Amino acid sequence: MAAGEGTRMRSSLPKVLHEVCGRPMVAWPVIAARTAGASRVAVIVSPDRDLSSGLPEGTETIVQADANGTGGAVRAAHDLVRDSETVVVLSGDHPLINGEIVAAMLETHRASGAAATVMSVEVDEPGAYGRIVRDEAGDVERIVETKDPSTASAEERAIREINTGTYVFDAAPLVEALDGLRADSSAGEYYLGDVIPALREGGLRVVAHLATDPNVNLGVNNRSDLALVTAEARRQILERHMLAGVTVLDPASTWVDADVEIDSDVTLEPATTLRGSTRVGRDSIIGPLSTVTDSEIGAGVRVVHSYLDGARVGDEATVGPFAYLRPGTRLAAGVKAGTFVEIKNSQIGEGAKVPHLAYVGDAQVGAGANLGAGTITANYDGVEKSETRIGEGARIGVNTSLVAPVSVGEDAYTGAGAVIREDVPPGSLAVSKGEQRHIEGYAEEKAKRAGEVESG
Repeated sequence: MAAGEGTRMRSSLPKVLHEVCGRPMVAWPVIAARTAGASRVAVIVSPDRDLSSGLPEGTETIVQADANGTGGAVRAAHDLVRDSETVVVLSGDHPLINGEIVAAMLETHRASGAAATVMSVEVDEPGAYGRIVRDEAGDVERIVETKDPSTASAEERAIREINTGTYVFDAAPLVEALDGLRADSSAGEYYLGDVIPALREGGLRVVAHLATDPNVNLGVNNRSDLALVTAEARRQILERHMLAGVTVLDPASTWVDADVEIDSDVTLEPATTLRGSTRVGRDSIIGPLSTVTDSEIGAGVRVVHSYLDGARVGDEATVGPFAYLRPGTRLAAGVKAGTFVEIKNSQIGEGAKVPHLAYVGDAQVGAGANLGAGTITANYDGVEKSETRIGEGARIGVNTSLVAPVSVGEDAYTGAGAVIREDVPPGSLAVSKGEQRHIEGYAEEKAKRAGEVESG
């Protein structure tokens, strides 16, 4: 269910599209349902909210024409429910639900032979949550809504077991109960929990699955809630990786998105952020103070004080400190991209080195090449971006400017300060320099002019 207005977010972005650890909020329950084995997943949406950008591929959408409550949301999916055998109902603004939790609830449902199963938790301060009222046998008799305190007795309000809004139903009796649902509340809404008395009146059993983790009920209504949920999701993500063999030196300063993959024996140093679809190979060390987004890091890589976005780094490569690898960067095994190096849309061959103070853009650099400090590929003329090719084993001297399109052959050299505008043959040395001139008395003349300006 994801048709809520989300007005308390104070945002032009629909509430359920706000991200939690790099994943849209609404995608979390969708993925949980699929992980638990759902063959079909549909998201209930409002007619004026496009959630397509946040939905995993293959997710259906069903429009809830009127904002008339949780019961109205499931009524909008009447045809889908009718064509199903078992229906799981999840909330789009409860991202801390996961496949394991949903699977456990399904197991409770099947083992009990119930027509409906309600996920509940016990809390110290139940507030306005619906209370679970059980019968003498311990089954769920009804759910008492408490948004309007006058509709619940003091005894009912004292109950600490609350409804999380997550349900499992046998589809056939749910269809019949939905058809009989009435908007009897003061808010004019249909409450999904109101189908429970109807099911029981039909002689069917309703049970509760009491969750041990209260975070399953942690929903998002405003930005403060979003921060709280994100912090808990981040903690769970880091714990999962640490239990799988990843060392996190300072969890408090380490951020890892939900879809990041990390092999065992990786070390994440303080103030490291791994975002998007990043993958990190075994024995790599990332950080401190490094951000890696949508990048693939090989095994045994060292990334220090650097920023990587859309890059691929081969095994045993080193990056940084203070390097910036932009989209399209491909570093082969053993490459060094060192201090204050920026590389964009370039392939750097095995064992090549770009040690410091260089910009390499739209380039092909051969294996074993070495680019001296201050190397620049002048790849953009204001209209087009052209390619620079540097052959295997080439040695580019300090402060060389390579004006693309241009190529430097294998094992060729360029002299310090060279401006290379023409292709360099393999094995040759390319130099370029203007004639050095000395202007006698320049310092004295400059000082004299400065004095005249001050006195004037």
